[in-house]
Amino acid sequence: MIEKELIQSEATATTPAPRQRGLMLLLLLANASMLSVYMGVGAVLIPTQIALIDPANKVAVLGVVGGVSAVFATAFNPIAGALSDRTGRRNPWILGGALASLAGLAFLGSAHTALLVGIGWCLVQATMNIYQAAVTAVVPDRIPVARRGTASALVGLALPIGGTAGVMIASQMTGRLGTGYLVLGAIAAGAAVLLSTLCRDVPRAVTPPSVPRRERIAAFLSAMASHDFRWAFIGRALMVLGYFSVVGYQLYILGDHIALPAGLDPAEAIAVLTPVQMAAMAVSTVVGGVLSDRWNRRKIFVGASAALAGVVMAVPVISPTWTGMLVFSALNGLGFGCFMAVDTAVVTLVLPRAEDAARDMGVLNIANAGPQIIAPFVASAVVTLFGGYTALFLVGGALSLLGALAIAPIRGVR
Repeated sequence: MIEKELIQSEATATTPAPRQRGLMLLLLLANASMLSVYMGVGAVLIPTQIALIDPANKVAVLGVVGGVSAVFATAFNPIAGALSDRTGRRNPWILGGALASLAGLAFLGSAHTALLVGIGWCLVQATMNIYQAAVTAVVPDRIPVARRGTASALVGLALPIGGTAGVMIASQMTGRLGTGYLVLGAIAAGAAVLLSTLCRDVPRAVTPPSVPRRERIAAFLSAMASHDFRWAFIGRALMVLGYFSVVGYQLYILGDHIALPAGLDPAEAIAVLTPVQMAAMAVSTVVGGVLSDRWNRRKIFVGASAALAGVVMAVPVISPTWTGMLVFSALNGLGFGCFMAVDTAVVTLVLPRAEDAARDMGVLNIANAGPQIIAPFVASAVVTLFGGYTALFLVGGALSLLGALAIAPIRGVR
């Protein structure tokens, strides 16, 4: 999942090891290669493969495949994190997850039915989340507290870098899907080999839990009793749901709804739109974070950016053209990037108890991961019931605007 790694890197409290040479750069490479798989496969290769297998039912099939695979991603991430915590090591899980993902991607490349595509993508989501859980734990394990901000910034840069690279590679491989899967898998496996061999593992003391499981689950969800945290959670969930409901169907939107210039196919169009969106996202992430700190005002940035992301959903409805999509991608990237950056700061300021910060930030992952599970089903149902993508843009915009309104009841942040 796209924001989960940022939250989890702050959610594991361990004593960091001394600085290791090249670790920051290797972390950037590891996270970027992971996101290149998520974006390249999820946004280009899987939709292309499904459209070739079942063009008449591609919308519904993509919804089922995307939704079920997201369940695997959400389940395997915390399971793998807990297992790597229990063993006290990260490198074996990083390397094992990446190599298993490469095998899963090879299987995907040979799939010729929608069922096999679904099984393959579930396997890749599961194994990539084993890799992701261990990689994100490297920051609190090995990075000194004084350098955590720099590390988080590098992890944040992995999204525009990895996402853009993954989509551009995938867009060149739509005629050779098997090769495209293998190339993206090999990049992630290579990054895992470099990280696990060049930076030594840091053995961690393993302490068995002393609290019964039922009490741990109740404590985990106790943050939702906090008024401000609950509204921040709702706002994040609505924003993420609105964003991913549209982004997940971008290839089909470009092929079936947008009038593209002659000679430009949907996969090539995504390869242009993604860098535009990611660049805008990177700029607004930095600018929004800095200005909200300087002015000590958070809610206005969060609300305005969510509202912007909602309003611009109308652009492809009013102007279903290539120019309209370029404008939409840039403005939506600005809105989503600023929202995610400043909203994370809002959440840290409304945590119920400082001593439970890691646990409560883990609760926020539900607002990131849950909507990504629901989004494919929502999008598929909207497109099928209302007969097109106009309704999908309008629903996505409405969800983002509701996310903007959810910020207003928060009282503990300006």
